[in-house]
Amino acid sequence: MKYRSSPLLSTLAIALAVTLPAAVGQSNSSNQPPRSPQGQAENSIPADGSGSESASQTSALSQRSQERISREVRHQLVLLPFYSVFDNLAYQVSPEGTVTLIGQVVKPTLKSDAENVVKHIEGVEKVVNNIQVLPVSPDDDRIRRATYRAIYSNEVLSQYELRAVPPIHIIVSNGHVTLEGVVARQMDKQIAEMQAKGVPGVFSVTDNLRVEKQ
Repeated sequence: MKYRSSPLLSTLAIALAVTLPAAVGQSNSSNQPPRSPQGQAENSIPADGSGSESASQTSALSQRSQERISREVRHQLVLLPFYSVFDNLAYQVSPEGTVTLIGQVVKPTLKSDAENVVKHIEGVEKVVNNIQVLPVSPDDDRIRRATYRAIYSNEVLSQYELRAVPPIHIIVSNGHVTLEGVVARQMDKQIAEMQAKGVPGVFSVTDNLRVEKQ
């Protein structure tokens, strides 16, 4: 079995949702459901109803623009050449056009590459890069490889390895493992956590895997 070398936070951990392989039999879910703008002023509608159409169109255009930016951000992050199963990338898009990048990466270059591709997307006014670069550690590298083998060699979970970037992301920091991504069933989530806990040298396992809606 081969695995990709350590280069993400898309649970694209992109903590992004990742399309499951066809063998899972589940449909793709979006990386994040569109968030309702917070703190955005509501359009005022006159009592006689005039201007209601204009207000509705403005709201629709704003929402449509945010959704387009969100899709493009996800697309660009997934295509980053050094993005791997040992990284977790996620993001938020504000009504003002600010994209906030979050997650954890092994290589510092991946953090800067993520910012560079996102800031050139049409409609993005500002990029806030809160991606964490994980500490350099030979022990963590060993744990990454061992956890990968433990999870993706499992008979139940091996189907997830079919994708270029498998959907179960393994984030390791100072011996602590966090699982990010999306799985098809609750049982798969539990098995992945048990497999990670059985890896020698792992101090703790945080299971942030999400289960697709049936």
